[in-house]
Amino acid sequence: MHFVSGGFSGSTNVAKEIIKATNQTKDIDSYLVLRQKKSTTPDKVEQFNAQGIDTRVVSGALHLLTIYQLYRLCKELQPDILLVHGFSEHLWGRYAGLLAKVPHLIHVEHNSRERYSWLRLKQAKWLTKYTDKIVGCSEGVESALLARGFPASKVISIANGINPLPYQAVESIPFEKRKPHLIMASRFARQKDHASLISALAILKNRGTTVNVSFAGLGNKHHLATAKKQVQSLGLEQQVDFLGHCTNLPELLQAHQIFVLSTHYEGMPLVVIEAMMSGCAVIASDVVGVKEMFEHKVDGYLVEPQSPLSLADGIEKLIRDPKFSQLLSRNGHRKALKQFTIEKMASQYQQLFRTLIKS
Repeated sequence: MHFVSGGFSGSTNVAKEIIKATNQTKDIDSYLVLRQKKSTTPDKVEQFNAQGIDTRVVSGALHLLTIYQLYRLCKELQPDILLVHGFSEHLWGRYAGLLAKVPHLIHVEHNSRERYSWLRLKQAKWLTKYTDKIVGCSEGVESALLARGFPASKVISIANGINPLPYQAVESIPFEKRKPHLIMASRFARQKDHASLISALAILKNRGTTVNVSFAGLGNKHHLATAKKQVQSLGLEQQVDFLGHCTNLPELLQAHQIFVLSTHYEGMPLVVIEAMMSGCAVIASDVVGVKEMFEHKVDGYLVEPQSPLSLADGIEKLIRDPKFSQLLSRNGHRKALKQFTIEKMASQYQQLFRTLIKS
């Protein structure tokens, strides 16, 4: 059983993909339990069920109610293993699992920087006594867990992965035929740093280099409005498109030469893997959760976080040197196919499940 936020974020998608992959095996059957959020609408839940994922929803209003409803589901379905994904779901999920006497608990951490108060960190460490493994979704997240004092004997990393099938058209879309523009696909939120990218465009404009960027995604209305106001104040309206929610992300990515992720912190962003799979040259902030994905100037380009100047310099380098950008594109695509697929991620989780059951 996988318990995760019903916010349909990266952690929700990772849980979904693990279930889809493991359900194809003869010895593993999985359930998905979502903690109710505003975005946990009946139609989205039905889409998961239509994909063969047995999906249930528990309350997200009160922690005690969340724990009680998940406890009841555990007693009904009798899972051998309960995976609790993300903060703060991994707290309430493990309390329910303990009460229901689920044999094995796995805590999956999806970000390098979570909102741990001293009390919640204390709860997480107490629950670790009854947790078989703590999985970081990247080497960077694993390091962050160890730095917080979680036991090295229980902490491991399993890298996120995506399905490469939607990106198979890469070979038929030559890099030089794509738009020499930027795309950043990311929700507008405090974690993301759209502001530095917008400021970088203004720096480049002052240098005489006009670069267009498309922002794909929605998110927090306040952060979106702030970004639009910044674009207007800098006179960049002709260079910036706000695309909103996009259902054709693979096609969008494969139409652009350069993908940018300007961010404050990450776990292991699926959208960067999608960009690499799409054959984009990727330029991203040098933060935990991202920097482990690349070898700088070999299969990606890293820039100083929260530095519009560093980002502008990096963008200018990629724009003015298309052969270098194409090299990053080609190498990044190969790395994604080798290291960041669902098949590899699911295989590691399956091995973990079978090891626990045999123990």
